[in-house]
Amino acid sequence: MARNRNAFLVAAGIGISRLAGLARDRVFSAYFGLEMEAGAWGAAFRIPNFIQNLFGEGVLSASFIPVYARLLAEKDEEAAGRVAGAIGALLALVVSVLVLAGVAAPAFFTDLIAPGFTGAARDLTVRLVRILFIGSGLLTLSAWCLGILNSHRKFFLSYTAPVAWNAAMIATMYWFGWQERRSLVLTLAWGSVAGSALMFLVQLPAVLRYAPRIRLGWSAHAREVTRNFGPVFVSRGVAQISGFIDVMLATWLGPTAAAGLTRAQTLYMLPVSLFGMSVSAAELPEMSAALGDHGYLNQRLNAGLRQIAFFIVPSAMAFFALGDVVTSALFVTGRFRPEDARYVWAIIAGSAVGLLAQTLGRLYSSTYYALRDTRTPLRYAIVRMILTTVLGIVFAFPMGLGVPGLTASAGIAGWVEFTLLRRSLNQRIGATGVPAGLVARLWGAALAGAATAWGVKSVLGLERPIVDAAAILGTYGVVYFGVTFALGVDECRRLVRRAIP
Repeated sequence: MARNRNAFLVAAGIGISRLAGLARDRVFSAYFGLEMEAGAWGAAFRIPNFIQNLFGEGVLSASFIPVYARLLAEKDEEAAGRVAGAIGALLALVVSVLVLAGVAAPAFFTDLIAPGFTGAARDLTVRLVRILFIGSGLLTLSAWCLGILNSHRKFFLSYTAPVAWNAAMIATMYWFGWQERRSLVLTLAWGSVAGSALMFLVQLPAVLRYAPRIRLGWSAHAREVTRNFGPVFVSRGVAQISGFIDVMLATWLGPTAAAGLTRAQTLYMLPVSLFGMSVSAAELPEMSAALGDHGYLNQRLNAGLRQIAFFIVPSAMAFFALGDVVTSALFVTGRFRPEDARYVWAIIAGSAVGLLAQTLGRLYSSTYYALRDTRTPLRYAIVRMILTTVLGIVFAFPMGLGVPGLTASAGIAGWVEFTLLRRSLNQRIGATGVPAGLVARLWGAALAGAATAWGVKSVLGLERPIVDAAAILGTYGVVYFGVTFALGVDECRRLVRRAIP
């Protein structure tokens, strides 16, 4: 019950923040569509997204939480407070370095993340990068708050905090929407900085309440965190670099391609965050407190994998078969046209290739971190990065698949990484994974739902994107849940029992 409650709180928090992010992107699409300013923003915005994903869900969670949660489980709050203080001070130093580097050399970082941009697109991206780096430092401090709150099993606040960030950007666009597009996108960057500060400040009082013994001072436990920090930083960094590589290659296809990829990544991250990150974030403190009990780890991992697969399989099918319905409902407004929605659909259809593997792989990586093994995920993440780069270049350019080729190649690389993670972990804690029979039932149910939804779509069309999408996707969900219930899928029946006492 604790597992389900914690995962629910994480999923609810992430869901609320992701919905706020979708609202932000819808407003953004109305003002900028897929035009040059949208491409420049999409490339520059990778900076705060990289910092947030790397430090928030990635490095800090994987290196800090296992040590801090173990000390809390051992009732050594004094040592836990010293670790939190030491890591907080270290992150403050990282913040200073990040901000100084970004403000001093924005052109260097622009050429790194958007080498294909030239002329006005490059100039605008340089200016955006300089501003957004300031907010990136504040996001790093927010990640420290998240690590502490998660270790105290206070998941909801830390994962809803990004709502403040998104709300600040939405407010900025509405209040300054009278500006011409180039000026508005620069003003939006300052709105992002203000939102980053709010995101940190809303968490700080809770951190001081639940961890009142935070003290500055170095210790053996802090050294353990920093020893783990390097390998995890590279491992999680490599995973994030895979996303950077897609953006870098997309810039050679033009600002429209970069903007389309940014919209698609927003959609792709929704199920990853709701069902992959939520389960992984809830499980990491529990696995870390288990102190290496392999039987317990095996049990929790397998239960988490089944839970993730139940939701990710229909998400992948929806991206592939009904992506135009989703993109039209979310983004078609203002300067974002129906043909733009179909273009983004092609990109998220490519991402559906590896959605299940990459989401399950997050939980496998968390299990390694709970075992204090940061090097094995690092090796496999490097393999994934190399494959993503090589296949992305081949698929996007010689094969002429463009941006959908980039997302499909990342999916293939994700399956390779997942296979390596699973095989190695099975040798340590016993057989793990989602049973083949369950996988077949989930895909069969998703296919039945998609076929029925296609029938509804052929009748309704997409003349009223939001209303029609509600009917089409609602039908898809009802059929999927109905078929999985009829096939005896435990995850579905448990949900029904909780919904209908």
